[in-house]
Amino acid sequence: MDLLNLDISTTLLGLFLGIGLAAASGFRVFLPLFALSLVIHFNLGDYLGLGLLSQSFSWIGSTTALVILGVATIVEIFAYYIPFVDNLLDTIAVPLAAIAGTIMVASQLVDLPEVIVWTLAIIAGGGTASIIGGTTATARAASTGTTAGLGNSVVSTSETGASIVMIIFSFVLPIVAIIFVLVLFFGSYKLIGFFKRKT
Repeated sequence: MDLLNLDISTTLLGLFLGIGLAAASGFRVFLPLFALSLVIHFNLGDYLGLGLLSQSFSWIGSTTALVILGVATIVEIFAYYIPFVDNLLDTIAVPLAAIAGTIMVASQLVDLPEVIVWTLAIIAGGGTASIIGGTTATARAASTGTTAGLGNSVVSTSETGASIVMIIFSFVLPIVAIIFVLVLFFGSYKLIGFFKRKT
């Protein structure tokens, strides 16, 4: 692989798209995967001006993946409105988000050597999803402790909404999505610091 012949702008846009979707995975694990599956399955990438999907991830656009991810998305969204189940989900959501975030970034890096793809995917994708997923879990735990779980539905709705917004911007304006990710990082840092001071 000749790195000197890479289309830098296409590679960067693919990376930004992947990181934006990884951030969305931090809010909802399956929703960004389902959205990507829809885009690939119905060949919407050309209309959105997206780059090519790595061939090793073409399975995401299959009918089987579309159905499974669609069902998983619905179950995940509604499960977060069930008291105590939402907190239980948080214990598994962060590692799952890291995996989903890694997939999001790796799927968009087409012309890079595998070692670079997976290094970027794990650090940028998995790391982004883990940070945001950890922050939302912290916010839900605080909501549970202060409102006896009554405020958790607001947290859950906000997370789903944030995931949808990140998905839309990732597909339409990846550069704006990466700015949102940086803002989310700053917000996560402040929020976690706030809760640590309270404990």
